[in-house]
Amino acid sequence: MTLAPPSQDRKALEVLLDLTDALSEVRPLEDSLQAVTDAALAIIPGDHASIRLLDNSRTELLVGSRSGAGRELAPMSFRMGEGLIGWVVANRAGVNVSDTFTDVRFKRDERAETSPLTVRSLLAEPLWSGGNVIGVLSISSPLTQTFTNFHHLLVRLLANCSAPPIERARLRRLAMTDDLTLAYNQRYLVPRVQEELERSRRTNAPLSLLLLDLDHFKRVNDTYGHELGDKVLRQFADRVRASVRRIDVLIRRGGEEFVLIMPQSDAAAASMTADRIRGAIANVVFNLDDGITLQQAVSIGVATWTGTESVDVFAARADSAMYRAKENGRNRVEVASADEAPRHQSKRPSVPAK
Repeated sequence: MTLAPPSQDRKALEVLLDLTDALSEVRPLEDSLQAVTDAALAIIPGDHASIRLLDNSRTELLVGSRSGAGRELAPMSFRMGEGLIGWVVANRAGVNVSDTFTDVRFKRDERAETSPLTVRSLLAEPLWSGGNVIGVLSISSPLTQTFTNFHHLLVRLLANCSAPPIERARLRRLAMTDDLTLAYNQRYLVPRVQEELERSRRTNAPLSLLLLDLDHFKRVNDTYGHELGDKVLRQFADRVRASVRRIDVLIRRGGEEFVLIMPQSDAAAASMTADRIRGAIANVVFNLDDGITLQQAVSIGVATWTGTESVDVFAARADSAMYRAKENGRNRVEVASADEAPRHQSKRPSVPAK
């Protein structure tokens, strides 16, 4: 007679089966990553899970997805060998740490005193593809001695079954992705705006665009150099992603200029999101290499589709609102009126006509 597995083991098997089914479908990279971190928290007793993927230089780990407590926080950054996360990549091995405060490899968050996320126990496992580590899956708990060897085996199994479909999604994404920030690149802008505009027309749902431009960013490059300027751009993109919904699409249009496509968002909702992003950038310092910190601000223009205008006019209104934010003092949000005409020429064409 075959005994049924304990309920906890059965739940883990069901979650893993559902995850493998979901990852067998062709889906955006962000959705695949989020499905994995959500599944991790469903079967392992932690309160936060994340996936970080190596950038193309294989030196820095960029945040791909986060689930659970502290998701709204600006994420910490890790380089190869830095902290426990970086140690996992450099040593190509997982860890099960029962108390991070006694582990010299742990990189403590400087915001720990006020942060809603406390990391005392940590599980982390490398993601493998083609014999190479491509990232790290980690789960943390605010309590010490949370994770057992069985939990570590579950994380290893989760990482092993997730890595191949994640890598396939990553390779599909590369052709449309900005290497530096993991945002979509300029080539993706026109077709995606057009696609969302047509969907909005069919469903009569609102659609908004945010045009985001970092304030005085040239000073950052001139003062600290382009390498640290790139680090600011990476952290900026991470903070934007942490402030928006999964269905919102972040695109790097070029330089320090980004577009956020917001389906199913009217002007009021888009303005609230824009101000949340503005605060997430202006109110938390950017931590760079060698202990360097700096304040950064962003000017944001918001436009909501009128239902009749063309793609390029729609984007030009967001451009115009962003320039008005610059004129009115920067570090602010401006909303375009439905009949607003562009008053400035953008630093580059906003969105070419389809």
